[in-house]
Amino acid sequence: MNVILLAHTPEPQKIVASAAKLCYSSSDILSIKDGLTEEKTGNFIDMLVSIGHESVMEHVSFTFGIEGISRACSHQLVRHRIASYSQKSQRYVNENAFSYITPPEIESNQQAKDEFERTMCEINKSYAKIVDILAENHKNKFIAEGMDEKSAVSKARKLANEDARFVLPNACETKIVVTMNVRSLFNFFRHRCCNRAQWEIRAVADEMLRICLEIAPDIFKYAGPSCVMDGKCPEGKMTCGKMSEVREYFDKLRNQS
Repeated sequence: MNVILLAHTPEPQKIVASAAKLCYSSSDILSIKDGLTEEKTGNFIDMLVSIGHESVMEHVSFTFGIEGISRACSHQLVRHRIASYSQKSQRYVNENAFSYITPPEIESNQQAKDEFERTMCEINKSYAKIVDILAENHKNKFIAEGMDEKSAVSKARKLANEDARFVLPNACETKIVVTMNVRSLFNFFRHRCCNRAQWEIRAVADEMLRICLEIAPDIFKYAGPSCVMDGKCPEGKMTCGKMSEVREYFDKLRNQS
């Protein structure tokens, strides 16, 4: 798994503080940043977080490039609706000899690992065979319709990928670019940094939070799962029961940034 920060709103903390200052003062736009020292900006953000004034956080966004994750993980990621996504297409990109993600529990069990790898190998063979069969069928149709062979082959392969992808597994590796504003990131971290989140997306969320803390420590210093952000676990009987350990982990994460 690899998470890279591609871009973010410049001076994110000052932008948040400026937007909030406009709500609470009569300052005009040109002078809205005046007097916003680093200390005053930090104090202002603390106040905003303490009263739950998160709308001003929407003015700041972060764009991440994420690779080396499974389709199972990306399916969870894109369920977070207030965000923008661009993902490697299995329709336009041929997946012959596709890379795949092996869950740690499978990796650590040789019997399970052997079966998993055998299955991935068989799927890859089936995918390649289906692509070849469909591509040949499409090509012959296009040529019969009067298309030149070179164009027919190119179009046929793309159409073959489109249908052959149905055999690909959730383990198939993918790449995705994600843009979220801070308010959406808070929500994302609440759900996906939680111990009850699936291991892979939790790892992605933890790394995204670590990066955000480096860029805007005052904004994100209270970010994390619900037990960190809200001081309580919403899972009821489904709680992991490790609230103190979770809080300690995110305290260390903040101190490292």
